Amino acid sequence: MKVVAAIDGRVLDRLLAGVQKPARYTGGEWNSVIKDWKATEVKVALAYPDIYEVGMSNLGLAILYDVLNSQSNLLAERAYAPWPDMEAQMRSAGMPLFSLETRHPLREFDILGFSLQYELNYTTALNMLDLAGIPLHAAERGPEWPLVIAGGSCAYNPEPLAPFFDAFVIGEGEEVVLELAEVARKWKEERKGSKEGLLRRLATVAGVYVPSLYQALYQADGTVAEVQPRVPEAPQVVVKRVLPRLGPIPACPIVPFLQAIHDRGMVEIQRGCTQGCRFCQAGCVYRPVRERPLQEILAGVEDLLAHTGYEEVALLSLSSSDYSRIEELVRALVERYRDPPLAISLPSLRTDAFSTELAELFQGRRRTGLTFAPEAGSQRLRDVINKKVTEEDLLTTAEAAFSRGWHRIKLYFMIGLPTETREDVAAIVNLVREVRDLGRHYPGRRTQLNVSVATFVPKPHTPFQWCSLIGREELEARQALLRQGLRQRGISLSWHEPEMTLLEAALSRGDRRMALVVERAWRSGARLDGWNEHFDADRWWRAFRAEGLDPDFYARRERPPEENLPWDHLSAGVDKAFLRAELRRAMEGQTTPDCRARCLGCGVNVALPMEGPVLAGGKDG
Repeated sequence: MKVVAAIDGRVLDRLLAGVQKPARYTGGEWNSVIKDWKATEVKVALAYPDIYEVGMSNLGLAILYDVLNSQSNLLAERAYAPWPDMEAQMRSAGMPLFSLETRHPLREFDILGFSLQYELNYTTALNMLDLAGIPLHAAERGPEWPLVIAGGSCAYNPEPLAPFFDAFVIGEGEEVVLELAEVARKWKEERKGSKEGLLRRLATVAGVYVPSLYQALYQADGTVAEVQPRVPEAPQVVVKRVLPRLGPIPACPIVPFLQAIHDRGMVEIQRGCTQGCRFCQAGCVYRPVRERPLQEILAGVEDLLAHTGYEEVALLSLSSSDYSRIEELVRALVERYRDPPLAISLPSLRTDAFSTELAELFQGRRRTGLTFAPEAGSQRLRDVINKKVTEEDLLTTAEAAFSRGWHRIKLYFMIGLPTETREDVAAIVNLVREVRDLGRHYPGRRTQLNVSVATFVPKPHTPFQWCSLIGREELEARQALLRQGLRQRGISLSWHEPEMTLLEAALSRGDRRMALVVERAWRSGARLDGWNEHFDADRWWRAFRAEGLDPDFYARRERPPEENLPWDHLSAGVDKAFLRAELRRAMEGQTTPDCRARCLGCGVNVALPMEGPVLAGGKDG
């Protein structure tokens, strides 16, 4: 029988005395919500499989926390992965993983919901389950255990984690999380039936995938033949959930005790992107675009500042400058918050949309830094990936920023993109040098360019999902070319480790058999794999060999368009035929226009019919 009791604070205090950053585990932050445990019908623990400072920067989890706690009969509390020093203390003391708000063990909640944003967090999620004292496999958990559910971008191919989770939410969670809580409430109220009966109920909720109700079949060559439902309640294809309009902006987000990775207020100004970059999973799975009305954003910023004390606000979107009223919005914020001036961050900007007028609005304000993503160095390759910006766009934008007081710019590039050559990589070096030279034309300012170069990873539900990961030898040669060419004053270069990229690609495109590798790697000590100091590639490659699987089969094998993919039974709303057509256009070097101008027939409008205009922010109704 489960013990319904919070963690003894005196025991916890003794453990915290022996760890780094004990504030990660204390709770009690400004704006955290504590409800009456006994009086609340359904209790949800929101878990992020990384440390506190990373998880507290995740806006999605903050939104769900706000949505759940706005309901009188629900409570939501938080849990993050402990750093190894705290994990060792907890295991030594026999202390289970607990929530920050009331310090109840996670196994006492009705629902344990994970946010899965990065494949290298998979073993950390398993470690959190084990540390919580919850059986790892869903089949071992009866109805007395919490429902273990996950959502986030990785849920669009959840097969490598299928045995461990009761259900996955495909798509946006603001509405479906309340529907799941209602299923759990009714189940508790009735107190009868088998665990499979509960899972069958979950499968009838739109956007919810229950993997145990499906079976995976394979061809003789190891490819997936089909993932098919085995009960009538499970749909043949699970279609993602989408909000017709964005929900309320969280007015009272939790202010962390420690400096988070993104230490600022965050307001989502729009969701989705119409640019159609062919490598970008977010641009595909978050379709269609929904803009937040301008007055709603201004009111949200006012509430946020009043309840947090932040002096910087980030206007979040996949491409902030694509918001149709971005200049009007920034102008209104600048006028409203003059004394003291509010620092305004635009974390994601297209290089052709940061106008001189927009830069002018920031005059006299604290510079937060600008981030642009040309992605490729040559125009040929930018056409392949459908990144509709030119070298002239970037140089004009950079000069506008430098001339108006910015001296620090971050540039994002990718290498290993389909059809890329070493000449394309050399073009990155030339482009970065040109930007740096522009900054030097303005005396008295020290130009600093932070250049981040990721390795292309083929992601599910994108036109490039059939493409292969670049080979290690060639990847290292291209990284060396960049290191040599950009070893200059004023330029800081960062890149991804090849073995981490290989693992990410294998997990990203993995099938259900990959769960054996994930579990074996965890049992041999893998956790916090996204941290260089904890990542051990050999541990993973041993796990692959032990299970008779090859990471290159998943990551470095170009897949024919007719192959059944492990995620074909899950729909982001975009037609597979459209994705194939986009792949053909990429190989021909043809660009596809922004779908704000006209509908391109990707299938979203048919798969996800919604009332009213898709672009909801054009007018303040």
